[in-house]
Amino acid sequence: MKETVNVNIGSEAFTLDDDAYRTLRSYFEDIRSRLPEEDTETMNDIEVRVAEIFRERVNSPMRVITSEIVRATMARMGAPAEFGERHDNGRTAPEQPAAATPRRLYRSIADRSIAGICGGMAEYFGLDTTMLRLAMLLLVFFGGLSIWAYFILWLVIPEAPLPKFDISKSDNRYGN
Repeated sequence: MKETVNVNIGSEAFTLDDDAYRTLRSYFEDIRSRLPEEDTETMNDIEVRVAEIFRERVNSPMRVITSEIVRATMARMGAPAEFGERHDNGRTAPEQPAAATPRRLYRSIADRSIAGICGGMAEYFGLDTTMLRLAMLLLVFFGGLSIWAYFILWLVIPEAPLPKFDISKSDNRYGN
């Protein structure tokens, strides 16, 4: 025996089983986190469309909406990622950790010419590596930035840690 929940979706009343309700609620929250906070009209339109799809699938108002119907509706509506990038909007996203790890400055292991200083700084500040290298070169030749400053950065800034490889998450594209 499953519990049911009475909900109002798009100004229409529906009865959903508990699993279907939790699935639909997380789907709506994921979409809502991707829309601007002031954009309530789009979310209302999405709910109205979901209600229309439910009415197509369920011919009697006494029938319960199941998880299967909710998943089919979600597939028809599209993935939440299709509604845009996730915004914070003052809400905590379900997959975000409670405390964000602080950003660290590392020497790049992938984008390096000499020691990875410019590549690491470009990653940290979100700049173009080529422009940062050009600026560094111009400062060394014309601006008074000593080449010693580069060597000191080379010694002080740690190299980025190697990415960890998890065999259980490999895509197994070679059938091994």
